[in-house]
Amino acid sequence: MWRTPRTAALWTEIGGTSASPVASLGDVGVEIVRIGPDDWREFREVRLASLSDAPGAFGATHADWVDASEERWRQRLTEVPFTVVARSATGPVGVASGVDADDGVELISVWVAPAHRGSGLAGRLIDRVVGWARDRERPTFLMVRDDNAAAIRSYARVGFVDLGVPDGWPDDAPLERRMRHRRD
Repeated sequence: MWRTPRTAALWTEIGGTSASPVASLGDVGVEIVRIGPDDWREFREVRLASLSDAPGAFGATHADWVDASEERWRQRLTEVPFTVVARSATGPVGVASGVDADDGVELISVWVAPAHRGSGLAGRLIDRVVGWARDRERPTFLMVRDDNAAAIRSYARVGFVDLGVPDGWPDDAPLERRMRHRRD
């Protein structure tokens, strides 16, 4: 049985890779860092920005999280064991997470601030999640809205193969496509 569908946000371009724990993104002054429960305030900022910017792209809404307690934010960062944030001088500008699933690691909550789209930042965030899964010898997959052609193309550019809408998808849920990283 499929879990509640989760999707990733739309962005205009993905590219680049990084295997280092903190990846400098050249002259744009952005670094990628792994965060945990003690970083809940930073995660709250970037998560609420993503939910505001792309309200239909995620399995949650801004209203679901805007009044969440510190405990709930910390719990999210505990239950989802791998989250990376892209930081600029002005604050967080991107996020991606990985969560364990029965058949691998699911890439979730991918988002890049509009001013940083097209820079390759999303690809670098995704690469960190794929690398984490690879280090644990687990394949990486994601679910993306069927009507989000730009995101599907973007995921394909960074190595994901479109497997289509899974058999038995609920009739009352928006269609989502499953994609799996081709290295897996």
